[in-house]
Amino acid sequence: MSFLQRMFLVCLLVLLIQHNSEAANYIEVTAAGNRLLKLAVVPPQPMGAVIRPELANEIAEVHSFDLTMSGLFAAERRDAAPLVNGLSLTPVDFVPWLSAGYDLLIRGEYELRGQELTLEFRLYDLVAKKLLTSKRFLGREKDLRRYAHSFSDEVLRALTGEKGSFTSKILYVSNQTGNKELFLMDWDGVNSQQLTSNRSINISPDVSPDGREVIFTSYKRGNPDLYKRALSSNLEVPVSSRSGLNITGAWSPDGGRIALALSKDGNTEIYTVAKDGSAPNRLTVSHAANLSPAWSPDGSKLAFVSDRLGRPQIFTMDSNGGNVRRLITSGSYNVNPSWSPKGDKLAFARMAGGFQIFVANADGGGEIQLTFEGNNERPRWSPDGRLISFSSRRGGQEAVYVMRADGSGQTKVSRTKGLSQHPVWTPMGQ
Repeated sequence: MSFLQRMFLVCLLVLLIQHNSEAANYIEVTAAGNRLLKLAVVPPQPMGAVIRPELANEIAEVHSFDLTMSGLFAAERRDAAPLVNGLSLTPVDFVPWLSAGYDLLIRGEYELRGQELTLEFRLYDLVAKKLLTSKRFLGREKDLRRYAHSFSDEVLRALTGEKGSFTSKILYVSNQTGNKELFLMDWDGVNSQQLTSNRSINISPDVSPDGREVIFTSYKRGNPDLYKRALSSNLEVPVSSRSGLNITGAWSPDGGRIALALSKDGNTEIYTVAKDGSAPNRLTVSHAANLSPAWSPDGSKLAFVSDRLGRPQIFTMDSNGGNVRRLITSGSYNVNPSWSPKGDKLAFARMAGGFQIFVANADGGGEIQLTFEGNNERPRWSPDGRLISFSSRRGGQEAVYVMRADGSGQTKVSRTKGLSQHPVWTPMGQ
């Protein structure tokens, strides 16, 4: 391995360790000039003996944040007169809302009996004066935020034909315990829970397509080995513990194989292995360092990082290792490739002073810079492609941020102490 390759790997490891429908036409017609749809969010009304205004306000805050971050709505929390006969029987007076300039209205009701919770929400088209969609949830009080996120997903489905990703969660790395452990949180940073507790360095997680398992690199036995565990279990199973590096693992879209970088050959090469770590298949053959494989959504290609031209750049190849070509031709240092869910875009990080997040078309053209502040790395797309999570250091500890796919709305979401990094989304509804 050359000096340049060794320096590239050292720098990389330092970074790893430190840090279609008619509904769509509706939006185009009612939001002339691509203006945001103005959405009134009314906290749900109590329909039983138990009155909990703080729960109603929390639900309204969830809807407002979710739908504002979607980039389609200007969502505002608004109070309204109490429902007289319940949600089903109290008619909507459309005139005041229309006079106030609103296009859409969410209202609902809740009932608590002990820990048992009933929630119902309705979305109204104020312009057409009709109900667009409604949904009822039966569960427990602890499920309140999940139900609120679920209705936000339903709002997007009703208006665009494509469900949102607000019930997804984000897996990430935090050192709040003094070690780098894996944590899982709601996409907006609430309900964080610790997954690993091996008191070591755990990095580069990736979630299986079915949302049930996670792979990650851990130093728990001294060597950077690849492990797998179910999100519902504490059992950590070795997948690849070959000599040298076993890093940057990525699940294939069908969940049948894992791409990763191995240095057992001397320099670091891209391999695929079966989900249990067997049947290794070497894809890259070069004297350079090759790592960070990212599958295209259809599984036909892999983007990866290589310093074969002197400095780290992003390349693509067929999933069998053929047709290797440099994809991103601008910039002198590009890393962290991530395909959009539709496969039409690639997000990545470029060293431009500090690291900044960029997005390009699948052919490498049409580059757009999304971040300009701080040091930003590891972009990952939400399952619906509307949002991008990333790690960012902005004047303090590294944290997990989320932004819209056009770079707007950059918001810190992680709330754990210490640094938070390496975010990756779970599939919808997981």
